[in-house]
Amino acid sequence: MKAVVQRVSEASVSIGGNVKSAIKAGFMVLLGISDADTEEDARWLIGKISRLRVFDDEDGVMNRSIQDIAGEVLVISQFTLLASYKKGNRPSYIHAAGHEKAIPLYEFFCNELSKELGKPVGTGEFGADMQVSLVNDGPVTICMDTHNKE
Repeated sequence: MKAVVQRVSEASVSIGGNVKSAIKAGFMVLLGISDADTEEDARWLIGKISRLRVFDDEDGVMNRSIQDIAGEVLVISQFTLLASYKKGNRPSYIHAAGHEKAIPLYEFFCNELSKELGKPVGTGEFGADMQVSLVNDGPVTICMDTHNKE
């Protein structure tokens, strides 16, 4: 699983001109699921995201987590994070999970993250043509890969 975690002051996702989900301060997470990913990868990533200390404390030091600030999270499925670009100029997505694996794992990730945070997590719609809007705060952007945990 690959994730791009962005600290945002606000973010939203729209489908067909209608806002599906919107959040205030927190994280906007782009989530890519590979054919090799498991629920254990999702659990590891949820732990990292929920404890990631990138929000300012009273001294202006990035020392608080999303839980510490009671922030919100928006998770968007993003198979293009699995792009292979080594040959030619057209990316290959051969390692991205197909719908039969990716949808249940995406839903598992969102549900478990919601439980971890104790609040609903905003989502897009798997496979839809989505328009994502965000204000990256900082900017702070962290890339995570469950297959590169070291």
